[in-house]
Amino acid sequence: MRFLIDNNLSPLLAERLKAAGHDALHVRDVGLQAATDSVVLERARTDDRVLISADTDFGSLLARSHAMRPSILLIRRLTGRRAADQFAIIQANLVSVADDLAMGAVVVLGDYRVRVRRLPLPG
Repeated sequence: MRFLIDNNLSPLLAERLKAAGHDALHVRDVGLQAATDSVVLERARTDDRVLISADTDFGSLLARSHAMRPSILLIRRLTGRRAADQFAIIQANLVSVADDLAMGAVVVLGDYRVRVRRLPLPG
């Protein structure tokens, strides 16, 4: 799967995803570390990447635009919030949400639950 990791998450998450066989970039890799959320979202859409973030603003941007892409994997309240913990939760749930992400969705991963909202979101 192709991922773009937002600036509020560690570049180490991208490295772990790459080591697991995914095509993963951190926004720093593409010079977007200071970019607005809109620019990051558009880059994910243009590059056909799932955006991984801890920023709930991306869902609002998608709702306002009624967009069908990009999918977002939103990481919420994960214990420790270390890249290793985030990677483990993503890997543990990726198979069950892969079809949703491919079709266009916001997937919220928390410590104890997974929530999926298909795109477009109501605005």
